[in-house]
Amino acid sequence: MSDPVAHQGPAASGTTSADGNVEYRVAHLHDRLAAEELGELGVRAEIRAGAIVITGTVPSARCRETLLRIAREELAGLTVHTDVVVAETTGPDHAEEL
Repeated sequence: MSDPVAHQGPAASGTTSADGNVEYRVAHLHDRLAAEELGELGVRAEIRAGAIVITGTVPSARCRETLLRIAREELAGLTVHTDVVVAETTGPDHAEEL
């Protein structure tokens, strides 16, 4: 299910004075998502209209929560919008009629 969430902060204009370059921070987020416990490569983070937009599909609600925690850590102080869908991976509860 899609659940858009917005974390409000100063507008992401390309750089922030104390936090460094926004593009660098987004790239570092991608690196963490690929390398850490998630190993999540199906999620995208892009800079759009002065904000960071995170989209994609994850296998569980737990993975989604981990993804959001990592995004908050890496992108603190920036405006972040998320639209991350949790894929249904449970088996069917009844036989398919053919």
